[in-house]
Amino acid sequence: MNYPDEEILGKAFDSRLMRRLFKFLWPFKWAALLSFSVLFLISAAELAGPYILKLAIDEELSAGDYPGLVRLVMFYLVILIVQAVGQYSYHFLSLKLGQKVMYDIRLQIFTHLQKLPLSFFDKNPVGRLVTRVTNDVETLNEMLSEGVVSILGDVILLIGITIVMLMLNWQLALASLIVLPFMLLATDMFRKKVREAYRMTRTRLARINSFLQENISGMATVQLFNREQENYRRFEKLNDDHRKANLESLRYSSYFFPVISFLATLSTALIFWYGGLRVFDNVLSLGVLVAFMQYIRRFFMPLQDLADKYNMMQAAMASGERVFKLLDEPEQISCFGSPLEFGAAKGKIEFRNVSFAYNKDYVLQDISFTIQPGEKVAIVGATGAGKTSIISLINRMYEPTAGQIFIDDIDTSRIPAEELRSRLGVVLQDVFIFSGSIEHNITLGDPSISDLEVETAARRVNANRFIERLADHYKHILTERGSNLSVGQKQLLSFARALAYDPEILILDEATSSVDTETEHLISDAIRALMQHRTSIIIAHRLSTIKNVDWIIVLHKGRIREMGTHEELLARRDVYYRLYQLQFGGAAA
Repeated sequence: MNYPDEEILGKAFDSRLMRRLFKFLWPFKWAALLSFSVLFLISAAELAGPYILKLAIDEELSAGDYPGLVRLVMFYLVILIVQAVGQYSYHFLSLKLGQKVMYDIRLQIFTHLQKLPLSFFDKNPVGRLVTRVTNDVETLNEMLSEGVVSILGDVILLIGITIVMLMLNWQLALASLIVLPFMLLATDMFRKKVREAYRMTRTRLARINSFLQENISGMATVQLFNREQENYRRFEKLNDDHRKANLESLRYSSYFFPVISFLATLSTALIFWYGGLRVFDNVLSLGVLVAFMQYIRRFFMPLQDLADKYNMMQAAMASGERVFKLLDEPEQISCFGSPLEFGAAKGKIEFRNVSFAYNKDYVLQDISFTIQPGEKVAIVGATGAGKTSIISLINRMYEPTAGQIFIDDIDTSRIPAEELRSRLGVVLQDVFIFSGSIEHNITLGDPSISDLEVETAARRVNANRFIERLADHYKHILTERGSNLSVGQKQLLSFARALAYDPEILILDEATSSVDTETEHLISDAIRALMQHRTSIIIAHRLSTIKNVDWIIVLHKGRIREMGTHEELLARRDVYYRLYQLQFGGAAA
């Protein structure tokens, strides 16, 4: 799948993006100034070298002044040492500066990502977001450490060489620069051709990354359904397209650099021919001719460097566009209006005419109910009825499209999201396990939860049975997504996680759907104990798990169809009765 911003190409220079980028550079302005000063010193050394050769030939050698020649040689040696030390210092300073800026940008992106609403992640694949934090930021780093300051140095060197050559002999300077218009024309043609080739390369690379991320994540399905050969053929095609795009870019580079090299050599030959004639006529000194030969070589090197850095700047602008587009995504609003704080926790939940749509299609319509403190309520319905959406709204993962939700008679939009979620304990159907220890997966890094509380929570949900069989017990390291645990074990960990936080409101979203019958029996008593003195909402397909709740909400196509106790709903012989019949046959009769 292709996404529009993957094909953003960017200008070679975008002043708007550069201003935003310089805001990250501003805290390190003195380091940047020092780096530029060193580069200025390097340029001065580059300019001084050929002029010293001119003095040595025209004054010391022609006059036979051996001591003077030695002094110039020593001075030239000092210039070379300054240039070498300057080059080392510049590269070290610029690379260090780039790393500092890259660190700050990555930190800001990650912080921003954690504040974005879930609706953003519904529309943006993980692979693309990871690319923003890694590849795109790295591209910006290359521009900062090797691009911007270096380009300024090249421009300074070009201007300096032009001025010095004009001062030495303006006629020879004009003769040496006669090929410059042809070089600029070749550069412009190269820029236009390589721009399209570069766009194709980036697009094909994005497709490869997307394909790899999707298929490596779904490797179990690939192998179960014998998709290896089909995936090989698809990846081969993507890889071949990427290769061809790269070859196209390399083809233009193969044309461009020999042309530039030829024009530079032609300019040198013109200087040698025209300058040599003027030396024979005693109009021009040999030292000036040698200096010009050196200067013209130094003149065309920055031009080639500037053409080469065009790709770097274009890539950086494209990456900057994507990075700042991500940073401009509106964050989830923690609280609408003046925040209101909870008093003593009660656990009352009220939905008042709530409707909700993820895009344009409503998944909930005109939902109203009130759960009193300490009540245990089940929400049932067919797949897609809107059960999980209700849980997401209570947690403020999404905001209602219409209507209001109240916790303890306070509109949830007026409660800071962090405060609201600290009162809720949620066990989701799809348990996410982080790489790290079992203890960390229960506490999620909260230092206020002691080791004793971790062990107590695990024991109450019977998770201790499998944890204590492990070599390191609660210090046992889990792999990515808990792949070294069974589905049931991951579910038990999620129960321990919820219990360790001791919430006032407990939400179980299909919490036992992935647990086998034996494990479900083990945790059923723990769930009942966990729900005591807490407002509890249970979402389950297994109707056998909700017989003992106080009352049940039946959803059908996004609307509340029925509400009542288990017996009352069976007696009505409507939606709940049909769901029960599907699971238990004639048992409801």
